Amino acid sequence: MQYIKERVNKLRNEINKHSHLYYVLDRPEIADSAYDQLLTELEELEAKHPELITPSSPTQRVGAPVSGKMPSYSHLTKKESLQDCFSMEELEAWEERITKIIGKKPQYFCELKIDGLNITLRYQQGALVRALTRGDGVTGEDVSHTIRTIAAIPLKLPQDIDAEVSGEVYLPHRAFEKLKDEFANPRNAAAGSVRQLDPKIAAGRGLSAFFYELGQNSLAKKPATQKEKMEMLAQWLLPVDRHYSLVKSLQEVKEYINLWAEKRKSLPYDTDGIVIKVNKVELQKQLGSTAKFPRWALAYKFPAQQSTTQVLDIKVQIGRTGALTPVAVLRPVIVAGSTVSRATLHNADEIKRKDVRIGDTVIIQKAGDIIPEVVEVLKDMRSGSEKEFQMPEICPICGGPVVRPALEAVHRCANPNCFAVEYQKIEHFVSRVAFDIDGLGPKIIEQLIENGLISDAADLFTLERGDLVDMERFADKSTDNLLRSIEQAKKVSFDRFLYALGIRYVGEQTARLISQKAGDIASLQKLSLEQLREIDGVGEKVAQSVYDWFRQGGSLDLLKKLVAGGVQIKKVKSTKGGHMVGKTFVFTGSISMPRPEAKIMVIDAGGEVVETISKNTDYLVAGDKPGSKYQKARQLGVKIIGEEELLRMLKSHNEP
Repeated sequence: MQYIKERVNKLRNEINKHSHLYYVLDRPEIADSAYDQLLTELEELEAKHPELITPSSPTQRVGAPVSGKMPSYSHLTKKESLQDCFSMEELEAWEERITKIIGKKPQYFCELKIDGLNITLRYQQGALVRALTRGDGVTGEDVSHTIRTIAAIPLKLPQDIDAEVSGEVYLPHRAFEKLKDEFANPRNAAAGSVRQLDPKIAAGRGLSAFFYELGQNSLAKKPATQKEKMEMLAQWLLPVDRHYSLVKSLQEVKEYINLWAEKRKSLPYDTDGIVIKVNKVELQKQLGSTAKFPRWALAYKFPAQQSTTQVLDIKVQIGRTGALTPVAVLRPVIVAGSTVSRATLHNADEIKRKDVRIGDTVIIQKAGDIIPEVVEVLKDMRSGSEKEFQMPEICPICGGPVVRPALEAVHRCANPNCFAVEYQKIEHFVSRVAFDIDGLGPKIIEQLIENGLISDAADLFTLERGDLVDMERFADKSTDNLLRSIEQAKKVSFDRFLYALGIRYVGEQTARLISQKAGDIASLQKLSLEQLREIDGVGEKVAQSVYDWFRQGGSLDLLKKLVAGGVQIKKVKSTKGGHMVGKTFVFTGSISMPRPEAKIMVIDAGGEVVETISKNTDYLVAGDKPGSKYQKARQLGVKIIGEEELLRMLKSHNEP
């Protein structure tokens, strides 16, 4: 119980610190999603241990304190925060709760959650008299001097009425381009601009706004629904986001969420979720509010790109080059829509630089949309029980010595016969972009090694039916299928063969460049170091690595065994003159064909496939659920194509 109390206090202190940085100083140090995760963990702990709840807990108040730099005024209508929701299950639970209160399932009003700074405008006799930030929900800072500079906000309404309206001030992407060296993100830039003391600076920032709520007003006839509120705001010439939708059921809410989870990436401004409201105002009043949130509204947050969790342990993985990679074992957490329980720590230097310890609370993110990594340690969360990690001196798999070569950042197992190293080499050898041997998964490879049937990749081509039939997982059909796959794999193109050898620094594209230059394996072996360096696209490190590999006794023995096993190496077709030569492609999202296969098709057509978007990229191939590369491509003006357009380009290339 003492640990729980300490954890709760640490969470409260950390949340308060980042609240101040975010709301008052306008210089956040962590992503919104990471902040949300801290708050969610605190809420869960307080729910399990209600005796630990205090009036000063961040979970017990709405909004944040004002900075004191500008005069403060009371809101006419209290500003309530919305309860966050992170899954469809939470959404269903919310509907169940409100249905019990009102006795029926209501219609819902869905709108995009604009990622900006909440603002409230007060109009008297139709004239704008004051603009306030949310503040603590009861009082807010007067920022009228900067809000008046926003061209989208009317200084006078078409009707002489008194009304308080709320919305979001945001910075469009095009305006943020000029400020991205000053601010971390558009939301931060919008907040900083609104709080400028000099309105001339704010006027030049390109701010805009959307409004979505009507507070206290002098209307004789009040709007009866949320939809009517939005239509009324639009009639008053206040800017509203027109992507809202009135839906009849929770299923339609889910469809709206799924639609905008992808479509939002094409918008010219940032959104971080969907706001769902009970449409009828009468039902909103019936549902009322808890001490913290209105019961009639919910904010569904899109999957976080960053989140916080704890490092439960640090283990070491061994790669095909013998490299030892430390991996953080994490308390499972959802990041970018998937559950993450492990994250790479890269090497010992990286652990030391970030000062990652077992037991630490850390921020993690998806690197390149795929591999989770530890971004930062929240050191103020430490209790003193955290343990520092030391790289092992002996290999945890084979017991061989672990060394750190000069000028390298990685530690390596020095035993050339290490089981883990050979296992990784074979797994790489049979992968789809190498020999593509179907049916040889990790468990089968491990089983073959443990039974002494293979000691390297070449032994795969000597396997016979009698070797397999008595092994676990091998029935007659699976044995025949595997042997057939191995036989079919014996004919392989030179570039795939070269990639499969697992030579350090030689990836798919480099293997293609070298194979086109050398023509065949015998010619490649004869190339001098200087000749390898002269190959366009092959650098010093790659040339040295290839040169050294072909002069090692073990490498030559492997080549002889592969030829003896019946492997036939086909020459690579030249791509000279193809219309995709010189074109650079990047892939993101899911496509119908395996991505390695698509990459090879592009390379075969003369194109180059890289992992990182830059201004020099010609095409981004975007499938379902594209990652952050999609947004970056839009910002850089890179042409975005789908799978169908890519296939048309490839077909055009292959036509005579």
